[in-house]
Amino acid sequence: MTDLCNKISVSFENDCITLSGLSNFVLSDIFDCGQCFRFNKMKDGSYGGVAYGKYIELSQAGSFVKIKNTEPCDFENIWKDFFDLDFDYEKCISDFNFDKTLTAAAKFAGGIRILHQEHWETLCSFIISQNNNIPRIKKIIETLCRTLGDAVFTDDNGNTYYSFPTAEKILEAGEKTIYGYKTGFRAKYIIDAAKKVVDGTVNFKEIEKMDTDGAIKTLCSIYGVGPKVASCVLLFSFRKYDCFPVDVWVKKILKKYYPEFPGKEYFGQYAGIAQQYLFYYERCQSGVFLN
Repeated sequence: MTDLCNKISVSFENDCITLSGLSNFVLSDIFDCGQCFRFNKMKDGSYGGVAYGKYIELSQAGSFVKIKNTEPCDFENIWKDFFDLDFDYEKCISDFNFDKTLTAAAKFAGGIRILHQEHWETLCSFIISQNNNIPRIKKIIETLCRTLGDAVFTDDNGNTYYSFPTAEKILEAGEKTIYGYKTGFRAKYIIDAAKKVVDGTVNFKEIEKMDTDGAIKTLCSIYGVGPKVASCVLLFSFRKYDCFPVDVWVKKILKKYYPEFPGKEYFGQYAGIAQQYLFYYERCQSGVFLN
């Protein structure tokens, strides 16, 4: 039994981890808010997917969450960080009480936790996400993984799950092959990103050390990557919580609730979390779900 700083209890049995005492953690909020594309809801309400080359399944009953197909070392080395379990979301939400719209959004979407995803996968995925919809994004990514990734798990029904292909494998496949996976105009962007990652022009370890403005500038050196995609990558992979991705939906939200929006600084150091709450809240209130 282990206690995290936020009082979550963790127990291990066979290949299953049980987390108890969780707050601000709702699987549907986390996986259906548009921040990741490789976890899918199953018929029984649980979620399954691949991250860091590992396939897991998660189910939830209130403050209890079970993670299947894993072991203690993976929880300590991968999943605790992946699910941002050491971050105090309750305090973050309380810091948003200066704004009634954001308070309502946080109450509705407070189960979201910002995932700490792999850098290359997140970059490639959000390049694919440009002018695209969630089902199509997922289908393209699944094709990439199935054809260029490595098999990591096969379930009892014979379904095989794959890792996300490395930048080297995508570069080796070439633009024509990537285009054939229905990536469209994004194929040349993906190839340029892979080339710059492989040759070190874009160095993820260096980006980790940069301030947000410098990191955005570096990512925007990739052909086809603008501030919105760069901000998504930094928020959902580098844990730069001050990033505030602005797409068509966020523009609508700002126009509706903040017609004289002074800038992301209004929401403070956790502007990215505020953006996710507002984004998910408005989409759901409008009846436009992301999955």
